[in-house]
Amino acid sequence: MSIAQGAPAPLDVDAIRQEFPILHQDVRGKPLVYLDNAATTQKPQAVIDRLTEYYTTINANVHRGVHMLSQKATDAFESGREAVRAYLNARDDREVIFVRGTSEAINLVAHGYGRNRLEPGDEIIISSMEHHSNIVPWQMVCEETGAKLRVIPMTDSGELLLEEYARLLSPRTKLVSVVHVSNSLGTVNPVREVTAMAHQVGALVMLDGAQAVQHIPVDVQELGCDFFAFSGHKLYGPTGIGVLWGRQEVLEDMAPYQGGGEMIRTVTFEKTTYNELPHRFEAGTPDIAGVVALEAALEWVSSVGLDRIAAHEADLVEYATQSLSFNRRVQLIGEAKERASVVSFVMEAAHPHDIGTILDSEGIAVRTGHHCTQPVMDRLGIAATARASFAVYNTRDEVDALVSGVNKVAEVLG
Repeated sequence: MSIAQGAPAPLDVDAIRQEFPILHQDVRGKPLVYLDNAATTQKPQAVIDRLTEYYTTINANVHRGVHMLSQKATDAFESGREAVRAYLNARDDREVIFVRGTSEAINLVAHGYGRNRLEPGDEIIISSMEHHSNIVPWQMVCEETGAKLRVIPMTDSGELLLEEYARLLSPRTKLVSVVHVSNSLGTVNPVREVTAMAHQVGALVMLDGAQAVQHIPVDVQELGCDFFAFSGHKLYGPTGIGVLWGRQEVLEDMAPYQGGGEMIRTVTFEKTTYNELPHRFEAGTPDIAGVVALEAALEWVSSVGLDRIAAHEADLVEYATQSLSFNRRVQLIGEAKERASVVSFVMEAAHPHDIGTILDSEGIAVRTGHHCTQPVMDRLGIAATARASFAVYNTRDEVDALVSGVNKVAEVLG
């Protein structure tokens, strides 16, 4: 069959799977079907090899070292920063701040901007589908500054009500922080429009991209946002490394988040002066190996092609949605028009934890619970869901295994 003009070439998923060692094992006597990718992705051999290479050939602390290993480690570390800049199409690598993950990135902005800029009566806007990491830091800031937290409501299908968002915006709005792709529903939010509307009232915009960068192309200049955050481990990279991107002029106007190490220029007992970007926000020894391996992950994703990854995962989401719909005991949760990677569901007479336990007996890994989005569950009138989330290495055969497992849940629980 010929490929439609302009459509991305199909993936050789069998070949891709060969690059992921962990996938080739049995769980409880069954072949592993890993469908918990929104929690963390598995790692290709290229990333594992890069970590090993770092620790066996150039391990040293970065910056200020005059010996060869330190210089090599510094070059590798800063190469990772440039790789992130290119991946996000940022203007300058000084806009790339390394953190532990998306949660720390949001906290950095909440501390560096929010605690030092907000006053009583100011307002922060978030959405009703946020991860707790994009709720709690802003609640803490509001408690400390007297600012108020406003929430964009969503529909039953899991889409933001932009007309209500427009009503919330005012000159009092100082910052809007929203999720790019919902981790519990898979909704791809219209973040360009959200950003443009916020800028009309002079507000800054932060985007939680933890569930976006591994599924869809992200160009921070095109999006127009002021901050963007993501975690390496959800992007086929290692745990413990993440990124905050921020517009240079905004970052330069922010207070440091933590003190010590690389973030200083001079220190006396009377006064400390701070380093330039990006180092003023990177106190202490960074996760050097994590940055080096993150670059390997970005290279790997780019070599496969995000357009091809997105097309493959869209097919899996559609196939899973249709296949699960045939079971009358299954209720799909979140059916936005624009979705990525995630299929969440509940079942009649079956608690999500029981669903997950029975699926695990079949070698199928899914996530169950509120997915750190309790307000989403409250809005939809449920306590929890079972969530299957897909990655580039998943297959239609694995979707079939999921459906068979769900049918077994119905049989076991009656």
